Amino acid sequence: MIDKTVRDIELSEKIVIVRVDFNVPFKPDTNEISSLNRIIASLPTIRYLIEENASVVLCSHLGRPKGVFRKDLSLNLVLPKLQALLGVNVKFSSSLDFSEIKKGISELLPKEVMLLENLRFYPEEELNDKDFSKKLANLADVFVNDAFGVSHRAHASVYGITNWITPVSGLLLEKEYISLSKIFESHSHPVSIILGGGKVSDKINIVKRLLNVVDKIFVGGGMAATFLKAKGLQVGNSIVDDQFIGVVNNLISDSLYIPLDVVVSDRFEDSGNIRICSVNDIKADEMIMDIGPKTIDLYTKEIEKSKTIFWNGPMGVYEWNNYSKGTRAIAEKVSEDKFISVIGGGSTVDAISKFGYESLMTHISTGGGASLEFLEGQLLPGIEPLLRKNSEGD
Repeated sequence: MIDKTVRDIELSEKIVIVRVDFNVPFKPDTNEISSLNRIIASLPTIRYLIEENASVVLCSHLGRPKGVFRKDLSLNLVLPKLQALLGVNVKFSSSLDFSEIKKGISELLPKEVMLLENLRFYPEEELNDKDFSKKLANLADVFVNDAFGVSHRAHASVYGITNWITPVSGLLLEKEYISLSKIFESHSHPVSIILGGGKVSDKINIVKRLLNVVDKIFVGGGMAATFLKAKGLQVGNSIVDDQFIGVVNNLISDSLYIPLDVVVSDRFEDSGNIRICSVNDIKADEMIMDIGPKTIDLYTKEIEKSKTIFWNGPMGVYEWNNYSKGTRAIAEKVSEDKFISVIGGGSTVDAISKFGYESLMTHISTGGGASLEFLEGQLLPGIEPLLRKNSEGD
């Protein structure tokens, strides 16, 4: 379990630096944020710190600037929405000079909030540089990790900083840890895992680890093509991770469900020669775009028997109407209030939001990659320091 959260320490008149995840998506060629989920998820921790009379310093990354300043990736773009959602004025530190940053922070009063500039403008951040980590730690009295979405990265603001200042968990990270841990608890069974998306390489380890731990695993999306090919079926022009064919073949079992039928097209667009066919009847010039109606019927009937569900990855190219039925049907089933439903971040969140089921899920993770690595059994760099005292024993 997590050793300490923000609830367990004295915060009044302390300078608290919080690693948040404001790596939000923007609409193409605009400065308009397309999803506020990550900002909204961070608000309970920030508000708690304000209520406890702390001076709050927020730090995050945005995009992949590769260690150089880019105006289009400045966190100043996030500031207006953050202020509107938080309901308080938030100061912005545009400087990348630590002496200037520290001076600005020293002038913060209790209950005031400051947002620092994009941490990935510093090349040292992703290198987990020792001196950079120390500089970050020296900005504050308390360090809070509330960025579950990047806690699988051994970066300076996530991991390196904890060598210089004792970390505590934010409320969001604690919620993520508890929600994902429940999947392994005996009273959570029957447990179903639904996996989709394009790449087998992103999901193969979770299948290997959980096949004998959970009750059922359902495979859809582009990654289904590799499972079908492993069974000796023709998948046409569908993308296949050939290097994993042997591994996948060894995983085929009664508790692993793969499509019975699929929606195929002769081109990757929302048109063309589209048809529904058995997985035994995919033509050489066709590619899998969605799961078919028989698969939807099978999956939803089997999911009905679950108590807990973890879902990461859409069932098809849901952005296009012709291939959205599979993802929509699974979202409708998983959203039923009889289930404990955990959504594993990434495009799955976008999909359930698109179809109007977001508010009906038990927990929506802010970290796609982090949630997968957590379920694979990996000790995440950002989580490990929070467990350190517990793991050493008392």
